[in-house]
Amino acid sequence: MAFGIKRGELQEWKARVKSGEMAFITHYWIHPRFNGITTVTKAGCCDIRKLIEWGKQYGLKEQWIHKREEYPHFDLIGDTQLEILKKEGQWEQIHRFFES
Repeated sequence: MAFGIKRGELQEWKARVKSGEMAFITHYWIHPRFNGITTVTKAGCCDIRKLIEWGKQYGLKEQWIHKREEYPHFDLIGDTQLEILKKEGQWEQIHRFFES
């Protein structure tokens, strides 16, 4: 279940992904398989080659890509999520979802 984002934010992420840009969106998330994890970041780009190359720099494997028609993306969670958000300069998302 996803929550904590507005429709406009999701639409902006989708537009950026479809344009071939690396785009990030973080939202609150609860999944029974990931106890204690409360957020997920979707790092997406419709250019699969670009997405694969981007992921390699962070040790992300091609088979981890969610190939959702127009919005292929990696799901980032846990320590890796925060580390990548910092390296990508996604400070608004860090302040919003990780700092009280």
